[in-house]
Amino acid sequence: MKVKRIVANIAVSDTKAAKRFYGDVLGLDILMGNGWITTYGSQDEMSIQVSIASQGGNSTPVPDLSIEVDDLDAALRRIKHEGYSIEYGPVDETWGVRRFFVRDPFGKLINILAHI
Repeated sequence: MKVKRIVANIAVSDTKAAKRFYGDVLGLDILMGNGWITTYGSQDEMSIQVSIASQGGNSTPVPDLSIEVDDLDAALRRIKHEGYSIEYGPVDETWGVRRFFVRDPFGKLINILAHI
């Protein structure tokens, strides 16, 4: 057996807020949409990973999702421009990433990161 995909599922009542945050702000593509479910991702970049953590690093809470971007400063500007508040960072971590935490419209803690 080979795992082909891992998908995080987030229960929401406002799919428009999800499109705004994950589609418009973060620029993810809609990979599948069936009305009751929309899967966001990238046509170009996908990998299979699951992280198991007792803390989020530097004694931060464990984020619900980690999203790697190619330009952290651009992501930070977009997040702030849309009025989302930053809960941690941005900070250069000793393990080689620059990151910040933000909550999505549903209260999920999102770790936005780029490798240094």
